[in-house]
Amino acid sequence: MDIRELLRKDIMIMDLKSTTKADVIDELVAKYAASGIITDADLYKQDILKREAESTTGIGDGIAMPHAKDKAVSQAAVLFAKSDAGVEYDALDGQPVHLFFMIAAPEGADNTHLAALSALSSLLINPDFVAQLRDAKTPDEVQRLFAAAQEAKDAKDKADEAKEKAQEAQRAAAAEAAADKPFIVAVTACPTGIAHTYMAEAALKETAEKMGVDIKVETNGSEGVKHRLTSDDINRAVGVIIAADKKVEMNRFSGKHLINHPVIDGIKKPTELIQDTLDEKGGIYAGNSNEESSGEEETTGTLWNRIYKDLMNGVSNMLPFVVGGGIIMALSFIFEQYAGKESLWFTFTNNLGNYAFSFLVPVLAAYIAMSIGDRPALMPGFVGGYMATIATASIVKASNPSGFLGGLVAGFVAGWLVVYLKKAFKGLPKSLDGLKTILLYPVVGLALIGIIMFFIVNPIFAAINGALISFLEGMGTGNAILVGVILAAMMSIDMGGPFNKAAYTFAIGIYSASNYTDGRWMAAVMVGGMIPPLAIAIASTFFPAKFTENERQSGLSNYVLGLTFITEGAIPFAATDPVHIIGSSVIGSAIAGGLTQLFKVNVPAPHGGIVALALTDQKVGFLVSLLVGAIVAGVILGIWRPKAKQD
Repeated sequence: MDIRELLRKDIMIMDLKSTTKADVIDELVAKYAASGIITDADLYKQDILKREAESTTGIGDGIAMPHAKDKAVSQAAVLFAKSDAGVEYDALDGQPVHLFFMIAAPEGADNTHLAALSALSSLLINPDFVAQLRDAKTPDEVQRLFAAAQEAKDAKDKADEAKEKAQEAQRAAAAEAAADKPFIVAVTACPTGIAHTYMAEAALKETAEKMGVDIKVETNGSEGVKHRLTSDDINRAVGVIIAADKKVEMNRFSGKHLINHPVIDGIKKPTELIQDTLDEKGGIYAGNSNEESSGEEETTGTLWNRIYKDLMNGVSNMLPFVVGGGIIMALSFIFEQYAGKESLWFTFTNNLGNYAFSFLVPVLAAYIAMSIGDRPALMPGFVGGYMATIATASIVKASNPSGFLGGLVAGFVAGWLVVYLKKAFKGLPKSLDGLKTILLYPVVGLALIGIIMFFIVNPIFAAINGALISFLEGMGTGNAILVGVILAAMMSIDMGGPFNKAAYTFAIGIYSASNYTDGRWMAAVMVGGMIPPLAIAIASTFFPAKFTENERQSGLSNYVLGLTFITEGAIPFAATDPVHIIGSSVIGSAIAGGLTQLFKVNVPAPHGGIVALALTDQKVGFLVSLLVGAIVAGVILGIWRPKAKQD
């Protein structure tokens, strides 16, 4: 709508006399009545006031737009009025109103008042135009200002329309070009869903662009599934890349060429993965026609790869309990030191941390089982994991729980039990399908895992667990140092991968088996995991010529990541320079891990990084181990690494 069609000069008021909102409405309504725009002043005013009662039409910035649509209006119009002094009009911004636009629309008009409001609003959004209206002296000047503003808006709208058409043409050209490119899809996932997941995504996308391939990558990260692949995406794709170290939805890829690799290959071998997919080297994936997976669907990976994925599915779901419970537990130890064991805050935080820790083994077992046998295996796995935490009598007397080791076994046993139950129940009549998930799997699965845990797993692994604890407790200093060296070095070998997780899981297992008191191996693991990012931070600070400008900036953030025990901060550097980064980090971590055992450092919390310093009685030993390891690794990296080619 062109607002100039309604904005009549003969009804403008250039020097409004009213000083209150009520008087303004009376004055404007009277002007409409005198000009014949309205035939019933009382009715029109009643509708104006009714609209004001709903919410003020004082929109702010010194502008008000009272409006009404009723049978008292003989013709549509907009009355412009100006008050130099301003009127308190209950405006939204609380400021006086200087410019008034009273809109009158006949009852039968098709939303004329709304069109007028929209047209006015689109012009009055310009503060320069509003300022010019406030300075206007005559109706002719107001009309000229509106004409100029409307013309400018029309020109802008035309330019925007042309720009949009050009952008549409570009998008169409891009879509046409993309249609000529081969299209593949990928899924990336790692146990923690932090670094490897998104690095693999970035590497695949960047490589695909260089190869002239169109790709869509779904990430199964810590924030859930992002960029989820649709059925159209999958149907259109030449093939599928799975770069994952935990279970992902697979049935949707039935009938597609599919290759299945660890997530690290997505980072290190993106060209190979993409080319193999284009060459259709992956076999045709045959999904499971049943709604529930039978554990047989991931047939493209090695046996170890499948076991690792199942294990990491349990570990990744357990980690929030470890981190949350660990940090809360760490706080409780700080409260204990400063407020005593009887303090409310120590009791509360200590209990809360213990509540979280009590779920570690059950959750680990439950999600290992679920990775193998899908949702029907979740409950048997959870119960089996819980049984592993309880010291139970059976045919073999056992005073110790089977602990972490028993929980691992419970998860795998429960998962495969359900897989075989599905096969056993496959021949049942279809009419009984509904009973499988709500009755047969839960009851039979629970009974079987209970029998196996009670009579076999708990007795055997309780003995093994007890023997392991006794062995570690009686270990001499020399042997303890060797174990500390190995565990800490493992934390740096792949920085979040299988070796890293194996070392961390071992330390968690010993820590939980000791009733959360033996943190010797946690000390080695924690310090070892802090070394790689700290080494990069130190090297990039003191050997700047060995790093690009971007690497030096990223290196600074590794001080924070290292101190907070986030080893993954080193992965971007290790991906581009694995030999120098990993080599120096392993040396530094091994030294630091050995020193923690030499100084008998005990860290009674499974997370926290530098916060753990407040929890140990061997503060000097902790600091010396960390500093020596980080400095050694940083200096080796700084000397060893070749000079960087600056951008």
